[in-house]
Amino acid sequence: MTTYFNEMESIHSRLGEDDSRTLKVLADRYIGANSPIPFAFRAFYRSGILQNAQGLYDLNLGSRWPEAKPGQYAYAYGLVWSDGERNLDVLLQCLGPIQLYFNDELAYRSNVIDEIKPDACMKLNLNFVKGWNRLFIKAKHTAAGFGCLFGSDEAKVRILHVLTPFAERQGQAGWIYSAPVDRDVFENTSLPDALGSEQEGELRWLPRCDWSESELAMPVGERLFGVQPGKQFYGWTKLDQASYRSELCSLEGSSTGPLTVWVDGTRVVELIDEGSFRVDVQLSSGLHDLVIRSRSGDASWGCTLRASASGGAGERFPLLPPRKVHGSSEPWLYVGPLDDDVELNVAELIRTDQLYATDVYAHAKTYWRLDRPDAWLRPYYENAMLSNKWTVGNVTNYARWDYPLGVTIYGLLQAGRLLERQDMIAYALDHVRSCTEMFEYSLWDREQYGFPAVNQQLVMMKMLDNCGSFGSAMLEAFKEEQDAGFLPIAERIADFILHRLERKEDGAFYRICKDEYSENTMWADDLYMSTPFLCRYAGITGSSEALDEAAKQFLLFRKYLYMPDQQIMSHVFDFKYQVPTGIPWGRGNGWTLFSLTEVLEVLPSEHPNRPALVEFFNELCGGYMELQADSGLWHQVLNDPEAYEEASCTAMFTYSFARGVRFGWLQEPQRFVGAALKAWRALTRLAIDGQGNVHGVCSGSRYAFTADYYKKDLLTVTNDNHGVGIMMLAGTEVVKLKIWLRKQEIERSGVFE
Repeated sequence: MTTYFNEMESIHSRLGEDDSRTLKVLADRYIGANSPIPFAFRAFYRSGILQNAQGLYDLNLGSRWPEAKPGQYAYAYGLVWSDGERNLDVLLQCLGPIQLYFNDELAYRSNVIDEIKPDACMKLNLNFVKGWNRLFIKAKHTAAGFGCLFGSDEAKVRILHVLTPFAERQGQAGWIYSAPVDRDVFENTSLPDALGSEQEGELRWLPRCDWSESELAMPVGERLFGVQPGKQFYGWTKLDQASYRSELCSLEGSSTGPLTVWVDGTRVVELIDEGSFRVDVQLSSGLHDLVIRSRSGDASWGCTLRASASGGAGERFPLLPPRKVHGSSEPWLYVGPLDDDVELNVAELIRTDQLYATDVYAHAKTYWRLDRPDAWLRPYYENAMLSNKWTVGNVTNYARWDYPLGVTIYGLLQAGRLLERQDMIAYALDHVRSCTEMFEYSLWDREQYGFPAVNQQLVMMKMLDNCGSFGSAMLEAFKEEQDAGFLPIAERIADFILHRLERKEDGAFYRICKDEYSENTMWADDLYMSTPFLCRYAGITGSSEALDEAAKQFLLFRKYLYMPDQQIMSHVFDFKYQVPTGIPWGRGNGWTLFSLTEVLEVLPSEHPNRPALVEFFNELCGGYMELQADSGLWHQVLNDPEAYEEASCTAMFTYSFARGVRFGWLQEPQRFVGAALKAWRALTRLAIDGQGNVHGVCSGSRYAFTADYYKKDLLTVTNDNHGVGIMMLAGTEVVKLKIWLRKQEIERSGVFE
């Protein structure tokens, strides 16, 4: 029997059979460990280094310095914060001679083949230490090129979030790079101090982040947008009235053209032409939204504004940034230029989760920017690998769109409903909304910067992993509150799955993944990444096409992956060799059975595929039950008793057996009641500790033709998101099963409460 902790530390040793309280501990631990902090907002300079569509940073210095001479050098510098020791594969494509220094040590030096072979891409493995990690690139100019492309492998999942070095740029996002120089200034000398001042060396670092004196002398509208008659811009800041009582605030200033000023949505100034203004506003203690609209005059445009206590010494009231912006202390955010006839609702304006139309026809849209050269506000999802100490709060899974978290959100919703805990449901809804509310922005972000900083998997949708699981959780959340913002995303996912996803000639989903390890394969996992979403989409939209597709895929996957002699599923079918791998990975089989219950729950009794799917469900359940270990768990490789006992597949089988009994799909239900209850008891004794931590969950998998890969290379991770949500789902189904069994017993005995 596999041991993850002493049984005295288990949740069962503390709560026994109190399943509802166990669910509460599981859910509360997860929520407590994943604070509802959605995104970090950072200053980003569009004139700096952008990413390409594959997520690689485009450090092609030849395009930035076309007049550079052969033999000259230039440098690029970036910081990465790691919350712990982490390992990451990075890709590097040389455009000329390159040296990469990682934490001040030479990690890579290009050879002549790397430098001249078109599209050659090297994969390097870097071990990030806890704390700051320094990436420094030396590039030498030759006739072949100058610079490189650099980034993480599988960038939409393993995000390499680079921050700017040097104290003057603290908190800004992106790389800095130098102008070309005639000699290698760092030959036989130390690299620059990433946390020191950029003024200490002889290099000029770009992008520039300060205005010149002549630019500072311009009105803000001209400085940011140039001279544009017939245009307008909006500005937003927070006015800090720190007194403990109400105070009269004097707003005064001047404008080069028409100006409107609002305080907390109330218009307090309206200038129809250039001039000065002064107005007194009564303000309670606290922060107040201050919004301006400046319209362009015949030439220059912009305004000045001061806020001070009315009367007395006229002490200034501070103006504060309306959002925490890392890398900037500027108090104002600006959006523009907009056509003069665009009217924005001030109450809707003061937010950072939407774009703003530049004309009444919404031909183009824009977002907030800062009063720095080509500096924009940019939100970032900062995961555990790439968090940093300049972000307030702990590392969190909150606001991330990916498939394991789809199951976690589903688990929180179901546990919250069962326990009548509206706070759990609200947390799950807020997580989903943090992604959906930024959907339009994330598409724009990719268009502007080459690769999105939020919602990477949703925006760069290329496979079922990127959309189906979290999309299904989103539609489950739609049942709680019909948020119209969910529906365009659901349509995008449905179109991808039904009309654009790769298929075999018979219509079966598979993965093309050209030039990747999984090229030309079918995975049992993909039944969960597709069919539950299709079922929920059909329920909301009435799409018979989606429901028919979900049912059909099970029969097609059965044809390729089912192992009839054992009544279980191979993890993968490899079309390169035209054979299944023959390895029944536990969680791959768990995804299959779990997903089949989702389809059977909604498939009409008269559907032509329902009898075959019910029969398939019974076959699989029979095969899995025969392989349950004496402990109550299932093995990582189902038919290999030497493999470790794994928690996530056990939870999936528990969930599915309980539903099969309760919904009446199983031909011999009593056999599976015992198996489900035994499995749940084993999970509470052996996999869930007294603090609600989930142990024994296999990490995310690739695939192999040998069991040793699954047994020896795929180790378990505590509180892995592949297992936390399904543990909550298994617990809710066990509670429902026990309630159902009690009702059945009451009905049989003829005793009614």
